Order: sequence, then C-alpha cells, then structure tokens
Amino acid sequence: MQSALRLATTWPLPALLSWLAAWGSYRGLIHFTVSPGIAALVAMGLASVLALTETTRWRRLFIAGGFPVSLIAGGTLTGWTSLVWLAPLAMLLLLYPLASWRDAPLFPTPVGALRAIAEVATLPPGARIVDAGCGLGAGLVELKAAYPCAEIVGLEWSWPLALICRVRNRFASVLRADIWAADWSPYDMVYLFQRPESMARAVAKGRAEMQPGSWLVSLEFEATELRADARLEAVEGKPVWLYRAPFVPANVGAG
Repeated sequence: MQSALRLATTWPLPALLSWLAAWGSYRGLIHFTVSPGIAALVAMGLASVLALTETTRWRRLFIAGGFPVSLIAGGTLTGWTSLVWLAPLAMLLLLYPLASWRDAPLFPTPVGALRAIAEVATLPPGARIVDAGCGLGAGLVELKAAYPCAEIVGLEWSWPLALICRVRNRFASVLRADIWAADWSPYDMVYLFQRPESMARAVAKGRAEMQPGSWLVSLEFEATELRADARLEAVEGKPVWLYRAPFVPANVGAG
C-alpha cells in the first residue's frame, strides 16, 4: 500500500493521473447529457483542485493547464479528438522515462547563478566537472563560464534531452546515463540541480564515491545532512550550496 502511494506521488505520475481524471470526468458528464461547456468547466475545476496538492508553482500550472490545452488542441470535443490528452502524456514519457521519475524535471540553471563559485571552489586547469542531470545544458554553459579550463561532462537519462544537449553544447561531453548509477569518483566537482527529495540520496552517493578535496555543488536545495562550506546567491532566490569532501555532518561544530 505504501509503495503504491509512493509511486502515485512520484512526478510526473500525478500530472498523468490528473489529466486522466479530468478527461474521465469530462467524458462522463457528456455521457449523461451535460453540455460540453459545463462539462469542460467541471473538468477544469477538478484539475485545478488536484493541482493544489503539488508544492511548486510550475507543477500546479502543468497539472491545471494540461486538460484545457488538450481540449483546445482537440478542436471539436467529440469522438477521437478527446484522446488528444495522450499527446502530452506521450511527450512526458518520451522526455522523462520511467527510470528518471524520481529525479528533477527539466528546469534550467539561471544565467549567472554559478558565476561566483570559482572564488570558493578553486579547481586546477583540466579539472573534471559533471552536471548530474544536465537537461538541455544550461548548467553546462554556466559551469564552462565559471571554469573555462575545466573538462565539462553532462549526464542525462532522457535520450531526447541528451541528444539535443549534445548538439547545443559541443564543448562538453554529454552522456546518456543514469546519474545514480554513474561513478562520481573521477570528478573534481559534481553539480546538481535536483529537488529536495533527491538530496539525501546525493549525499549518500557523494560520501561513498567522491574523492577528498572534490566538491558537491547544489543549486537551490540544501543538503541538510551536511555542513556547507559556503552558500552563495548570485541570483535572487537561487542559492548555491557548496560542500567539500570529506563531508562534515551538519551537527558537527554546531552551537
């Protein structure tokens, strides 16, 4: 029961289930001769309520907007066009394969967010830096700007995103790989822009694999188990947390 509940709340499954519920309610109301306009309003209301269960704004917009967007894209609201909701589902599954559902969605590193990290985390020329979950490569660009003489590597599980990222960022080595299965030990810096739920896993992996002197860098989300070596905020609302291996537990030296 708990595993089923955990799966149902793993993104992007809430979006898929919400869209399905909205379309199901719409088609059910149409079946009972409710007018299409009223049925659409009820379905959009349901989607909006389901969206409120999410904690981030973009997820709420994604859930609430999926049904009306597919409704408009369908043109007429009868017959096969009601199945147009399968298009955003198919796109989500293409961009986010099932194995990556526990990781962060596509959300780019803001321009300038990493510009000050080289002042704290000094690396020698030729150092290896990996963006674990590079998406379309915004983080790769920022890492290259901060460390122009470093070897930049991107890991991305979604093959469409990895392919596009590879084409857009020729200066980096972009690999289609599971960031949790990949070995982090060869890198002098591991950069993450994941989500809060992923940080404990990242800490455990970093402790097991990262070499002394290497850096774990997280945009926005703090590794609460660790004491940060530095916290920078070049872009408002997007703090950068820096941790140097061997990592120090958060409660050591506190108070």
